[in-house]
Amino acid sequence: MTRFNWSDPPSQTAFPVAKPGYQFIFASAFATAIFALLNIGWLSVVGLMITGFICYFFRDPDRLIPNDKDTIVSPADGKVIKVESVSQTPYYDGACKRVSVFMSVFNVHVNRAPHEGTIRKVHYYPGKFFSANLDKASKENEHNALLLESPEGKTVGFVQIAGLVARRIICTVQSGDTLKRGERFGMICFGSRLDVYLPTDAEIKVVVGDKVQAGTSIIAQW
Repeated sequence: MTRFNWSDPPSQTAFPVAKPGYQFIFASAFATAIFALLNIGWLSVVGLMITGFICYFFRDPDRLIPNDKDTIVSPADGKVIKVESVSQTPYYDGACKRVSVFMSVFNVHVNRAPHEGTIRKVHYYPGKFFSANLDKASKENEHNALLLESPEGKTVGFVQIAGLVARRIICTVQSGDTLKRGERFGMICFGSRLDVYLPTDAEIKVVVGDKVQAGTSIIAQW
């Protein structure tokens, strides 16, 4: 039976919101209040709807994390769009396996560590903004690549990739930091993709089309 734990302290609010969303929520709510004071009814309604969607987009629910030390969890909510073997990649040394998760604007966009360990590298690459579900997005889009070393000495690469609408990649860790499995490490604003690179001996537990949740869904095991 799989046991679970908290990677981060549970939120003390009924509807937790990611901190990067505060500025967007405040700006939208402020504009809505101005429209209401000016008695512009239709703009007030539109502003209220936009504010509600922004709150919904930046939601940050607590997650129970599988406690099995051999599991690799999804770093993102969304749909698995690719599972494949890769002979070489700039994000991982040698041959590996890749699992790609596409996040639509309706998914939770907070990213979580796929495994526990120490961050060895963090590299940000400016780039283009093709739709994140395209193959060329992995190389050509703006992205942020992290390489994690587990306590067992295994490495996991995971890459935050901006999409067609996404214009901001947020990463709150740097080289030398340690993470727990399922711990929050960043987010991407407004639609994007996460690629996970694993050793060739990792046993993949998902297939293309599966829906996954960050921190909760097991995508592979050592």
